[in-house]
Amino acid sequence: MPDHPTNHGAQRRGSGSAPLSECSVACRFPSLKITRRLGVLSLLSATFALAAIAAAPGKGVQVVADEANRRVDITIDGRPFTAYIWPTSLKKPVLYPLIDADGITVTRGYPLEPRAGERIDHPHHAGLWFNYGNVNGFDFWNNSDAIKPENRAKMGTVNQTRIVSTKSGPNRGELVVESVWITGEGKPILSQATRYVFERRGSARVIDQIVTLKALDRAQFNDDKEGLLGLRVARWLESPEEKGGVFTDANGNATQVASAPAEPGSNPANGVYLTSERVTGTGAWGTRGRWCALTGHTGDHPASIAILDHPGNPGYPTYWHARGYGLFAANPLGRSIFDPKQPAFNFTLEKDRAVTFRYRVILATHAASPEELNKEADAFAAQYK
Repeated sequence: MPDHPTNHGAQRRGSGSAPLSECSVACRFPSLKITRRLGVLSLLSATFALAAIAAAPGKGVQVVADEANRRVDITIDGRPFTAYIWPTSLKKPVLYPLIDADGITVTRGYPLEPRAGERIDHPHHAGLWFNYGNVNGFDFWNNSDAIKPENRAKMGTVNQTRIVSTKSGPNRGELVVESVWITGEGKPILSQATRYVFERRGSARVIDQIVTLKALDRAQFNDDKEGLLGLRVARWLESPEEKGGVFTDANGNATQVASAPAEPGSNPANGVYLTSERVTGTGAWGTRGRWCALTGHTGDHPASIAILDHPGNPGYPTYWHARGYGLFAANPLGRSIFDPKQPAFNFTLEKDRAVTFRYRVILATHAASPEELNKEADAFAAQYK
C-alpha cells in the first residue's frame, strides 16, 4: 500500500513485477529523514530503522522490545512492519506506523512525523489505537497535548505499564502488554491486557488485537461516537468526496477539518469505504457491519485496509465511525449516537468484572473483494471462540 512520495524506494511485488531489491539503508529506510521537534520521539524513525537493521539477519516475524526507547519493533524478514510505541508525547500506546508488504506506509504521519500536504487536524489520531470517548464522564479518546489546561481534568490517559512477553516466528509473532486507564483525577479505572498477533500471509499483513479490560471500579462506557479501535490513514486513502467542515465531539468540542489539501506531485485522495452490508463511500459512517474495508491507490499501487469485527464482541456488529478525512474506526459501544431511534447502549462493567474485544486488521496490496473478506471474517470468528 503506497504512501506519500517519501516512500517510493519500494518496488511493487506481485505478478510480473521484480522482487524488492537489496538497496542501501537510505533507500530501504527513507523515513530516516526525520523531524527534530518530537521530544522523546525525535529519533522515532531512526530507532525504528536501526532496530530493523539489527533484526535483518533474523528471518520471519521478529518482535524486538526496546524499552529504553519506549517501543517494540515488529519486522518481517528484516523489513519494518509496525512498532508498538508509548512516547511521552501521546496519551495512549499505539501501533505506528503500519507498513504493507511492498514497504508502503498506510498511516498518517502527523503528529509524530508530519508530511507535506497531509492534514494536521485531530492530534490525538496517531497510528492504530484503542480507547474511548466517555468512561464515567472522562474522555480518553480526544486527549492530547493540545487540550487546554482548564479541560485536562475531564480527560483520561492510557498508560503503558508492562511488556509481559514477546515471541518471534517464521510467519507469526506475538506481543503481550499491560496498561491502565487513569482518569483526569488521577484514579485508575480500568486495567488492560492486550495480546497482539502479527502475521504474514502471502502478500497480506495481518494484526489481531485481543484486548481484555477489567474494571478497577464501576466503569460505564456512555453511549458516544468516539471509539473504540481507531486508525488514521495516509492522505491518499482519504475520500475524494470529503469537503471538510467542523466536527464536534460529545463534549461539544469542535475541530475544524479543511477540505482535501493539494499534495505535491500527482497523488490525489481516492479512498473508498466498503462494508459487509455493501454500503460504500462516506455513506459507511454510522452504519453497522462485520467488516469494513478502505481501498485506494497511490501511483500504480492498489491497497486495502480492512477491519474485522468479532461476534464475541459487545455490540456486534459494530458501528463504523469511518470519516472521509481519514479516521477509520470500529465503535461497538455507541448506539443512539449513530441511530437516534435506538436506546443508548451505556455498556457497564461492575468492579472486578472483565470484557474482551477482538479485532483483526488486514493490509492487502490489492483491492480486497467482498468474497475474500467474508471468508476472512468467517475464519476470524472461528479462530477465537
